[in-house]
Amino acid sequence: MTTARNTERIDKDKGEHLPHLRPDGLPPHPSWLPRQRRGTTPQMIGRYPDYDVLDSADSWDEVTRGVVLARVQPAGPLRFFAPSEEATLRAFCDVATGQDAEPRVPVAEAVDGKLADGRLDGYQYADMPDDRDTWHIVLAGLEETSQDRFGTAFADLEPDRQEQIVADLAAGELSGGSWQQVNVERAWTVCMRSILSGFYSHPWAWNEIGFGGPAYPRGYMRTGALNSTEPFERRGAGAEDPVEAVQDDPEMFPK
Repeated sequence: MTTARNTERIDKDKGEHLPHLRPDGLPPHPSWLPRQRRGTTPQMIGRYPDYDVLDSADSWDEVTRGVVLARVQPAGPLRFFAPSEEATLRAFCDVATGQDAEPRVPVAEAVDGKLADGRLDGYQYADMPDDRDTWHIVLAGLEETSQDRFGTAFADLEPDRQEQIVADLAAGELSGGSWQQVNVERAWTVCMRSILSGFYSHPWAWNEIGFGGPAYPRGYMRTGALNSTEPFERRGAGAEDPVEAVQDDPEMFPK
């Protein structure tokens, strides 16, 4: 169920919100966000429904424009992960980023490309294997945990069961099997570094959060004006504090 405030917002702006697409009949998370009207965001919801960062592409330098626009092209096949790992990888990335409907930021492809090209983070925990090995171990561990608990593949679990396993991974509470090869809490941080960098390097995620995109050579005009916007920016659809809105959602934070 949603809070009274969220329900009022949905009823008042029915035409602006996505239909109830989740299996439980609830709108996509978070329920107070409006439908995206311009550009693309994950699941076509976002706080800035009339904003598309790609409208500013002509103001970017040629090299930057080429790099950013390449990210919205259809992704190619995975190069680092084995076919047997792909379903688990995609399900894990979806759970970690809260993407349960199309369009999705192609996080799995971003992680795969980073690892295939050897673009690691330049450091490694002393008690952890190579990040590339850590990823293989985590995916194997997710499969083992899913089979042990529920008798089926991780990618085939209901979302709440996937979230339960991932929450235990984040808390460092998984053990046995492949998990014995890593510090589980550190394994979570290794994976999340790649997942978050992949998600937030994509223009669709920029649209979702209203990020202005590359500032070179255009720059910013109004750095000293509080609560002002650049000509290319758009104000949010509502005055809700995002942190408070999410905390008020009983699905996210049960009372």
